[in-house]
Amino acid sequence: MRSMRITAAVAGVVLLVGGLSACNDDAGKAAGGSGGSSGGGGDAAGKQQSPLDAALASLKKASQQTTGKQSAKVDGTTKSGGAEQKLKGALDWSQGVRMTVDITQSGGVGGGKPMKALYTADAMYMNLGAAGLGGKPWVKYDYDVMAKKMGPAGALLKDGLQNNNPGRSVDLLLASGKVKEVGKESVRGVQATHYSGTLGVSEMARMQSKDVSEADLQSLEKQLKTIGAKNETIDLWIGADNLLVKKREQMDSKSAPYDSTLFYSDYGTKVTVTEPPASETTEYK
Repeated sequence: MRSMRITAAVAGVVLLVGGLSACNDDAGKAAGGSGGSSGGGGDAAGKQQSPLDAALASLKKASQQTTGKQSAKVDGTTKSGGAEQKLKGALDWSQGVRMTVDITQSGGVGGGKPMKALYTADAMYMNLGAAGLGGKPWVKYDYDVMAKKMGPAGALLKDGLQNNNPGRSVDLLLASGKVKEVGKESVRGVQATHYSGTLGVSEMARMQSKDVSEADLQSLEKQLKTIGAKNETIDLWIGADNLLVKKREQMDSKSAPYDSTLFYSDYGTKVTVTEPPASETTEYK
């Protein structure tokens, strides 16, 4: 039972960082016809942009700028199934996803105390201290093993852990074409433009998959229907420098509603991830 809660914590982190927002490389094509600049004034022919075209043009710039920075500090909170999980650390997406974070989970593993977690290209490591398996503090979660253990959801989780980055949250709204500008707001002292869009979760599952089979996608869609998940709302706040500074994702569900908020700062920060010694690590099977 404890192992199940730990795995749930692993899943929660990837949802918190990437949300259901990793998508394939077709995302940029959706904005290709938007034309114009991020200012929303008019296109080269002097025609007035529609609000949608202006939003898409701005988000395209934000995607390019955010993705190009390759690393950032992150912190945020996710709430799901009555549990709350807080995360604080740094993320690097220059060559796959690497991350070092402290996770604090209420009502579950860790007893409300911060736990160190490390993410590499192939696996995630969580430090459980004295509660570790086999008397070793670190537990290793191999992404391939997780994919097999968790079925279709595991395959999507693996895909997100290996391929996600903050820019893809922007790409998702670009690919959907379902976005509107809400207005100007201050995010921790940074003036930002707020964008929002609502998508069907089945649609999102297909848009976000990069290396997930059609059979797994169909099974996942059935799982989503089982828990009554229909829509997810994505809110993004983009600063004047075209960088993502805040993201919120909310999924409506009868049995498992989900609400995640994440802040990004210090883009370009150095991130060092070193795998723990094998003598201190137990691999989760």
